Amino acid sequence: MDFENYIKETSNHLDFQSNSLVEVGKGIFLNHKEIDILNRYQIPYQKCKSLKEVIYLLENTLEEYDYPEDLLEISDTISERDYYCNTNK
Repeated sequence: MDFENYIKETSNHLDFQSNSLVEVGKGIFLNHKEIDILNRYQIPYQKCKSLKEVIYLLENTLEEYDYPEDLLEISDTISERDYYCNTNK
């Protein structure tokens, strides 16, 4: 298989949809994977007015469920997004 076919074959298996951001509130953007995980743990992100509120709810849930890997991962990515989007540089 040549490189071009390898790239085409590999890109057919990538899930771009799960990483695309969706506005879930005024100025709050989450990707589909984050939304799925938040829903799984019944975290009411729809009521939040900022990413900081989502992070606060995540932190409380992390303790409650003994720090599951999926929540830790989205906590890190949402915290990073909040930093880069809402910090004056």
